[in-house]
Amino acid sequence: MTQSAVSISVMSTVNAPYAVQMDGIGLAEALKSADIKKAQVGSFLTEVAPDLQNAFASEYKISKAELQLAAKVFSEWSGHETRR
Repeated sequence: MTQSAVSISVMSTVNAPYAVQMDGIGLAEALKSADIKKAQVGSFLTEVAPDLQNAFASEYKISKAELQLAAKVFSEWSGHETRR
């Protein structure tokens, strides 16, 4: 699958600080299941602009409810505000 400009932008942001890289499908699966143990989920929710979050979610078929749940779980766990 060829990555879109949205996916490239999101993945370069969320993977930047980490030696272990995640692909878009992996990030989407982690967001859908609110798997906040994946560091890139926290980066996605705190460092990616909301319009890019929404575009990525649309591209990977992540519902608004799934994104909101991931953001809520992450925020409660970390104490950090998300960009959602």
